[in-house]
Amino acid sequence: MRVKFLDPEPYGHAGEEFAPATSGSAGIDLRACIKEAEVVIEPGDRLAVPSGVAIEVMVPGVAGFVYSRSGLGAKDGVTVSQGVGVIDPDYRGEIKVFLTNTSKEPKTVTRGQRIAQLILQPFFRAEVEAVDELGGTDRGAGGFGHTGRM
Repeated sequence: MRVKFLDPEPYGHAGEEFAPATSGSAGIDLRACIKEAEVVIEPGDRLAVPSGVAIEVMVPGVAGFVYSRSGLGAKDGVTVSQGVGVIDPDYRGEIKVFLTNTSKEPKTVTRGQRIAQLILQPFFRAEVEAVDELGGTDRGAGGFGHTGRM
């Protein structure tokens, strides 16, 4: 993956901190590259937070996916707004992370704070075929809870 640092400060002098935190980490932490020292997200509000990086994935069939950081989401209630953000392989702009405050208190995001994680994953493009009928299954059109409870 090629990385363009639009704001290198939070990632170290030459981006050396733009790497998985440990040898077993799946993702790379994205940091808040806000102009202010800090911003506040009110309960229920969303905020677009620039990450200071743009990427070019060099492997065909692989895209970037932006996930919430587990600690920030579970402990503070600050999560990626759309669940998972998709960075298409042909996108070259800055990655912006939309955060939502799901807690009942205002939450502060500070410049350089780790706000989300970027994970590269394969994807499969669907070949769409319009049909009048779909193949049958045991489930059929059974929806939420159709198999009952324990």
